[in-house]
Amino acid sequence: MEKPAYVEVLETIIKNLVNHPEAVKITRSLDELGVLLKIKVHPQDMGLLIGRKGEMIKAIKVIMRAIGIKNYARINIKIEEPEPISQIKTSTDQIIEELKES
Repeated sequence: MEKPAYVEVLETIIKNLVNHPEAVKITRSLDELGVLLKIKVHPQDMGLLIGRKGEMIKAIKVIMRAIGIKNYARINIKIEEPEPISQIKTSTDQIIEELKES
């Protein structure tokens, strides 16, 4: 299924903003309020996405709202809470566990 243009715009903005672009996931759903775009990024990139005093995410929301107005749709953005970095297994942790098992 092809992504709508506004999802690609949001994805491009965020991937060029963060240090882990491969971890960027955007899910789109429709509800009674319009289109809801949920953003999930690497935990280390949360600060970059939100920005100082929330100014970066506010600017992204303004851009997306403008795109929504042009397309007669209400676009809402929600940032999904990442799991804490301590719970994410790194490749080194996985290798150590595999060595212990063998």
